[in-house]
Amino acid sequence: MFPMLTLLSMFYYICLRRRCRSGSRAESLGGRRALIDLGQRSTLPVTVEVEQYAKEVLDFSSHYGSENSMSYTMWNLAGVPNVYPSTGDFTQTAVFRTYGHWWDQCVSAPAPFHRTPPSFHSRDFLELAFEEQVYPTAVEVLETYHPGAIIQILACSLNPFTQNPPADVRWEVLWSGEPTKALSPQARQFSPTIRPISFPTNLLRLEVNGSMLDYYTELDAVVLRGVRERPILALYKMPMIDISDLSDGEEDLSETGGPLCCRTATADHKHNHGNGYFDKLPYELIQLIVSHLAVPDLCRLGQCCKLLQQHCSDPLQYVQLSLQPYWSRLSDAALTHLQPRCTLLQRLNMSWTGNRGAVTAAGFCSFIRACGMSLVCLQLSCCHFLNEMCLEVVCVTCPRLQELDLSSCDRLQPHAFTHITKLTHIRRLILYRTKIEQTAMLSILTFCAELRHLNLGSCVMIEDYDAVVSLVAARCRGLVSLDLWRCRNLSERGLAELVSGCAGLEELDLGWCSSLHSSSGCFQLLGRRLHRLRKLFLTANRTVCDSDLEQLATNCPALEHLDILGTRMVSPAALRRLLQACPRLRLLDVSFCSQIDARTVQELGSLFPNVSIKKSFTQ
Repeated sequence: MFPMLTLLSMFYYICLRRRCRSGSRAESLGGRRALIDLGQRSTLPVTVEVEQYAKEVLDFSSHYGSENSMSYTMWNLAGVPNVYPSTGDFTQTAVFRTYGHWWDQCVSAPAPFHRTPPSFHSRDFLELAFEEQVYPTAVEVLETYHPGAIIQILACSLNPFTQNPPADVRWEVLWSGEPTKALSPQARQFSPTIRPISFPTNLLRLEVNGSMLDYYTELDAVVLRGVRERPILALYKMPMIDISDLSDGEEDLSETGGPLCCRTATADHKHNHGNGYFDKLPYELIQLIVSHLAVPDLCRLGQCCKLLQQHCSDPLQYVQLSLQPYWSRLSDAALTHLQPRCTLLQRLNMSWTGNRGAVTAAGFCSFIRACGMSLVCLQLSCCHFLNEMCLEVVCVTCPRLQELDLSSCDRLQPHAFTHITKLTHIRRLILYRTKIEQTAMLSILTFCAELRHLNLGSCVMIEDYDAVVSLVAARCRGLVSLDLWRCRNLSERGLAELVSGCAGLEELDLGWCSSLHSSSGCFQLLGRRLHRLRKLFLTANRTVCDSDLEQLATNCPALEHLDILGTRMVSPAALRRLLQACPRLRLLDVSFCSQIDARTVQELGSLFPNVSIKKSFTQ
């Protein structure tokens, strides 16, 4: 037994020596932790826990509501609860724009990016500011309907109310999980066990993924609990390799050797310049192997040896580049390091990146000028560093660009969008929640006749949508999808011109377009003209009636998604005829349809099991 104890003691001593050499910051607390472990917890000072609700909603990627009201908007998360502990569909809650897998199945959905890490599941986010900075002890989210969408909670070192923000802004994960679906749609208080962090915070970020949910998730309030003084037992994270650390690290290699480098057995430990069996593999095979790595792993592998550095720096590995999963770490320096590798870049996703000064307009423009000549797809959702200069550089440097996503770039000034007229080959343009005005939109439609997918949802600064859709019908006859979500001033005349000029439309979102009335015959005309229609949203239009559904049943056999939430004039018989005539129908939302009760939904569900019939409720 004693020899075994001696061996364990030696092993423990070696481990301590190695940790000392690694320079771990946690060792500085070793003495204090040892005292605590010896039972001296009673000597620690008692700290008072602070409880506070969100003071302000700073940023978010999408919401169900309008920019001009409070119903279903993210701004409802500021302050005390409005609904909790009640369960149901309430306008006073915060609701994101999408749920489930329906939107991914639409023809308007963009192609996914290769090399997106499997651990990145986030689809939406929101950022909340609190009054006082604390060391978090708990975060509570009051979910009032279909909970389970939250997959990550992060804390920021920046105080959003300070006049002098620090140069170094850090984000730390308090909790993360997989996309899930709660067993019940009932309200709950979600309070996961969070990790301690080494700085106080009053800025939280919630990231969500509602792909597993049966309906829209609704959030009522967020509570941050914490202490003002730093807990003695706070853990310190080991230094992480940053995405910007892309240097070859010759000195490190000379000391320790890369994991795939061969070393000689001589006493002086001189390196063998060979690369082992990798020298015998075809170049294409190694390229295929490293193509399965995420971008940070690719950068780390390139530090192992010269051969792998050559493969990991090959521009063919960076034809597609999604930097969205690394939004918290991306900076101008990282873009500079990536620049020599991205000379063949064709698809770039920088959504959510660069906010709070991490990426500057100058740094972005420099990267685009160097790497944007071959770009065909550029996603910049929620990139608040963008300004008019950035859009001008993109539109001048990227003549082949076919897809541009500027959704929720709500800080871009209206005149900046006129530069998009230079992108004459653009086919997909996402302008959801932007400040684009009518003049700029008309100019874009005049010069960009190849548009196939156009999203103008919640663009509240367009004064006359009739003029816009009339030009769409005249110039963009090949349009496949059009999103006019919450475009309140579209009239029956504009809709008639649209469906007459764009007969190939497969997706049309007219949700919350309250100025359209079924009595004018506009919805029946829509059904007669759009024979390829696969998705139609008539959300919250109270006037949709049986005659409209009969035209859809007769002329739109390819219909897959239909939302008629809120209508009072559709009968169960009309719904049954529609379901019989549209065998491809998969989603039907009849929430708040006064003639369609829960029993009818249950009966239709049993007769048409392949259709997901939605009927929300209020408790």
